[in-house]
Amino acid sequence: MYKNIDWTGYAFISFFLLPFIVFNISPIIFGAYVSFNEWGIFGSPNWIGLENYINFFSDRYAYLAFTNVILYAVIIVPSVTILGFIAALFVNKGWPLSAMGRTIFFSPYAVAATVVGLIWVWLLDTQYGLINQYLNFIGVNNIPWITSYEWALIGVSIASIWWDLGLAFILFLAGLQDVPKDLIEAAKIDGANRFQRLFNIIIPIMRPVISMVITLQLIATLRIFSQILVMTYGGPAGGSSSPIFYIYTTAIENQLFGYSSAVSMILFIFILILTLVMRFIIREKT
Repeated sequence: MYKNIDWTGYAFISFFLLPFIVFNISPIIFGAYVSFNEWGIFGSPNWIGLENYINFFSDRYAYLAFTNVILYAVIIVPSVTILGFIAALFVNKGWPLSAMGRTIFFSPYAVAATVVGLIWVWLLDTQYGLINQYLNFIGVNNIPWITSYEWALIGVSIASIWWDLGLAFILFLAGLQDVPKDLIEAAKIDGANRFQRLFNIIIPIMRPVISMVITLQLIATLRIFSQILVMTYGGPAGGSSSPIFYIYTTAIENQLFGYSSAVSMILFIFILILTLVMRFIIREKT
């Protein structure tokens, strides 16, 4: 019955499938197993069942990290989506400086996370930062963007918005270039103004792209780590921490690999549920 199977197709997909299993699926399975153990990487894992998961719900710092990442999502996802769409509209119109804008809007996305963090540490420095220098001209006192519990999360969010804007911009620009030109011209002939064309034609056509951008940005924001590591190291007092950063410090610094794996599994489920909910909401609106 199986003698006539053509293995050619399986051979072609194996170049992707095998690395995917080794580097993606296997770590998830191993992490799930470790999450039920007490393990400090040295020695044999000690099976403790659900104890790591139970401890999570009484961990104040884990709760703070998850609360912070929700705030990051509330700030970063809408900002990147709206600013990326506006930037794409500007470039797509072919207005003056639009060619330069294409490079300016996308180039931050190609910069390494370490460089982004260092740039914004300099820009947001309380005493000598360029942003505070400009704010001083309009009478605003120095803001402790990355050294204050109240402001650190906002400072990291600003850097993340600047860094993530490029991908949203490119996706929106590609979507705008697929909007039928004859449909826009027909709307102009019918007397539709610029805002009517935007909200009644362009945005409805762009909804699949908007949905994809929101989903990708939500996942990226829930996994925020590099900016925090470079800019604030989770401080002050955990005010800018995130689940990934908390997992990193718990595993690498405290050698609690079992507990950090449990937090990783909880984060995985959290991202999965939140992404599915967002996709459902967006699909219902479309």
